[in-house]
Amino acid sequence: MMKLGCSPLLLYLSATLLLARADVAAGQRPGCPAKCGDVDIPFPFGIGQQCALHDRFDLSCTTINGTAKPFMGSVEVTKISVADGKAWITAATMSWRCSFSAMDDTQYFDGWLNLINTPYWISEEDNKIIVIGCNTLAYMMSSSYVVGCYSTCANGNLKNGMCSGAGCCQADVPKDIRYFSGYFNETYKTTLQDSPCSYLVLMQKEAFTFNTSYVESTKFYDAYNGTVPIVLNWEIHRSTCEVAKQNMSSYTCISNNSECLNSPNGKGHRCVCSHGYEGNPYITDGCKDINECLANPNPCGLDICNNTLGNYSCSCHRGYYMTNGVCVKSSRFPAMPVVGTSVGLVVFVIGVACACLVQERRKLQKMKQDYFRQHGGLILFDEMKSKQGIAFKIFTEEELQQATNRFSERQVLGQGGQGTVYRGFLKGNVEVAVKRCKTIDEQHKKEFGKEMLILSQINHRNIVKLLGCCLEVEVPMLVYEYVPNGTLFHLIHGDHGRRISLATRLGIAHESADALAYLHSSASTPIIHGDVKSSNILLDGDNRAKVSDFGASILAPADKSQFVTLVHGTCGYLDPEYMQTNLLTDKSDVYSFGVILLELLTCKKPFNFNPNAPDREKSLSMMFTYAMKENKLEEILDAEIKDEDNMEILEEIAELAKQCLHMCGENRPSMKEVAEKLDSLRKVMQHPWVQQNPEEMESLLGKPSSIVTSTVVSGEYFSIEKKAVNGLQSGR
Repeated sequence: MMKLGCSPLLLYLSATLLLARADVAAGQRPGCPAKCGDVDIPFPFGIGQQCALHDRFDLSCTTINGTAKPFMGSVEVTKISVADGKAWITAATMSWRCSFSAMDDTQYFDGWLNLINTPYWISEEDNKIIVIGCNTLAYMMSSSYVVGCYSTCANGNLKNGMCSGAGCCQADVPKDIRYFSGYFNETYKTTLQDSPCSYLVLMQKEAFTFNTSYVESTKFYDAYNGTVPIVLNWEIHRSTCEVAKQNMSSYTCISNNSECLNSPNGKGHRCVCSHGYEGNPYITDGCKDINECLANPNPCGLDICNNTLGNYSCSCHRGYYMTNGVCVKSSRFPAMPVVGTSVGLVVFVIGVACACLVQERRKLQKMKQDYFRQHGGLILFDEMKSKQGIAFKIFTEEELQQATNRFSERQVLGQGGQGTVYRGFLKGNVEVAVKRCKTIDEQHKKEFGKEMLILSQINHRNIVKLLGCCLEVEVPMLVYEYVPNGTLFHLIHGDHGRRISLATRLGIAHESADALAYLHSSASTPIIHGDVKSSNILLDGDNRAKVSDFGASILAPADKSQFVTLVHGTCGYLDPEYMQTNLLTDKSDVYSFGVILLELLTCKKPFNFNPNAPDREKSLSMMFTYAMKENKLEEILDAEIKDEDNMEILEEIAELAKQCLHMCGENRPSMKEVAEKLDSLRKVMQHPWVQQNPEEMESLLGKPSSIVTSTVVSGEYFSIEKKAVNGLQSGR
């Protein structure tokens, strides 16, 4: 396979946190150009450092073929909007694979974009992830998502303008994405008979229209010359409005009639003109009143429009008078009939309004009843009656709204790919966690009631208890017990200054493994967790583990018979075998748990998103495999638990993690075996004298590596995992 000689665009918009010069008061600076070519350059942007608010908005104006164009580093800027907080750019982020001969002569280019530590992020509203080609499975990997789709030409139903799987597929862009890189899974590889090229691109959705010629030739690349339009969101500072207002000397919303607006992710802010005003809030007196009366059509219709600051009012022409906001013609008739008519009209309007309100309430009630039936609520009621003693409740939407203060943002405990979790208080001051899910597929709508009954019967000390659900909404909501002490992820990686002993770590690992083993083999119906990670392991006041989100695989899209359009997961925890087969098994949970063991041993995060990091340091599992191969385990262990007395225990845990991370799922231990091994290690920790007695030691620990015998040598294991994690590309 040959790689083209043209170098890929290394797009990195670096932003300095400590500016080379102090910010001066916001305002268009004298002598600074307001345009570059045909593109407006509104403040806080500027041509040159002396014209921009600070370095992060510094642009250059370069003449190309006789036309002046603004550039942000090496990226062309085509439009900037202060009112919307958006910037339109053109960047070479197109990823492609092309085969031009029957030989294995593939040329390729992997596009990527890095906006980390800049005021920009990719607009999820204005862009799409698009895959073009035959038999093509491609992914966009970001800091917390793997998103892609599968395009096929098998049925031959390619149509111009249609991008729904035949020759072209598309996926939504997740929120708050500041980094992505493109990958192709070459298990699904195009052939010359299908089409010469496959493409993966993140671009402005309005700028793309599918054409069947894109599959049959290189016309897609030629149409954009390898560069595509992308829409970015931007913020003025990486701080909230509340923080920014504490220092008014550097506060940037300086125009009268301007407001501060927090970014959707809640971490930054920008400025906007108040309602009824337009212009530039970063300039003194930059927000000007909008004359609504000049709008077409006239907001007052045929009446007289009077502009006011920030608003407008309507008045009547001569011979008319205003009543109930409507201009009516004056009459010479006596006042009493007019009053009587007005009263009658008011009564009639009130009557119609009441009738409409009653009708809307009936529609709402019917809609709730329909949702309740769709989600299997009647079946769930019948099952609950037949099985007495089940501590499970079906909540109303109003009950959960009251419990969470109408799902206030202040009550949010966490957000993920499947939904948002809120803290709530039920009647009697019972503290709960309410999960508001985003989507549910049609198959699970029918089976949801039965699945809830199964989950309600789970009773394990190390699993978060499911207390009930709400079925009268479009996507059901789940109610769990509240666990107060945060997540294992925060305990390991948070900046709290606490020392975590090996005994505490081993206890959390054993309790978590015991809970997963219960789900796999002891529950009334075996349950695959599907999203095992340290942020889904909660801790109570005594640092006892409680596994949460054990219904994730039930509520997620679950058509495992074929590749689904979207593939989501958490980077660093994904089972490579699942990424190849799309079949979720209990051994997928075992692999993810192996990564958690590595987190406990090393205090390192599962994935390093620094594009400059060496390949073997991007994935924690790859780093661990390399260390085991080179007998350098001690170099990656956390210093807080590394000492001579603990090394034998640490080596046993490391060996167990290695078995859990085996590339072949069949060769991994079961969660029950993992839990038993960790229980033995806890006993050794609790009774260190056993280490002095070889017979006792052997009875507790068993023979080394007795759970799984690996037939893959360490060098091959490292090579395979590197390909699976670092690219999902099948083996370049």
